[in-house]
Amino acid sequence: MERLLVLVRHGQSEWNLKNLFTGWKDPDLTKQGVDEAVAAGKKLKEMGLTFDIAFTSVLTRAQHTEALILEQLGQTGLESIRDQALNERDYGDLTGLNKDDARKKWGDEQVHTWRRSYDVPPPGGESLKMTAERVLPYFEDRIMPVVMKGQRVLVTAHGNSLRALIMKLEGLTPEEILKRELGTGVPIVYRFNEDGSVASVKDLAD
Repeated sequence: MERLLVLVRHGQSEWNLKNLFTGWKDPDLTKQGVDEAVAAGKKLKEMGLTFDIAFTSVLTRAQHTEALILEQLGQTGLESIRDQALNERDYGDLTGLNKDDARKKWGDEQVHTWRRSYDVPPPGGESLKMTAERVLPYFEDRIMPVVMKGQRVLVTAHGNSLRALIMKLEGLTPEEILKRELGTGVPIVYRFNEDGSVASVKDLAD
C-alpha cells in the first residue's frame, strides 16, 4: 500500500514580489508564481504521480497553485478540501507592510525576532507555535488518516503552515524548523511506513 503525501508552498505571490508581509491577505500569483506552479505539476507528472484528494487553504494563491498543478496532471476535477486551518501565519500589525519599512519602524532585531522566533508573535498576530497549534490538529484529524488509508494526498499551502507540518513529520526542533527555507512552488514528497513514521522524503528542489 502506498502512503504518499506531497506538500507544496504556493508559487510567488504579488505581495512576495513587493516584499510585503502577507499573512491572511489574499493576493494572487505573479507570472513567476504561475510558472512555478506549472513546473511543480510537470515535476510530479515526470515522477508518474497522481492524487486521490487535495487539501488547501482558503487563500487564492494556494488554491491557484493547486489548480495549476492538477491541470498538469490531468486531474482538474479532483476533490479539493479548503480550510483556513492551513492558512498562512497571521502577521497581525505587520500585514501589508514592506519588510524594510517594518525594520525602520521597529528595528532590525525586533522584526527579526517576530519573523524567526518560534513563540514570539508580532503585535496582533501569530507566532509559528500558534500557527502549529491550529495546523497540526487539522492535519492529524483530517489529512493523515487519509494518507494512512493508502490515498495519495496533495497539500498546497504556505511557508509557515507547511513549516508546522514539516516540523512534526521530520521531528525538527523549533530552532531547526526556523532555519528551513521552503522554495515557492517546490514539491516535497513524503512516503510513510505502516506505523505512520516517515519512510522517505524527497525535496524536488534538489
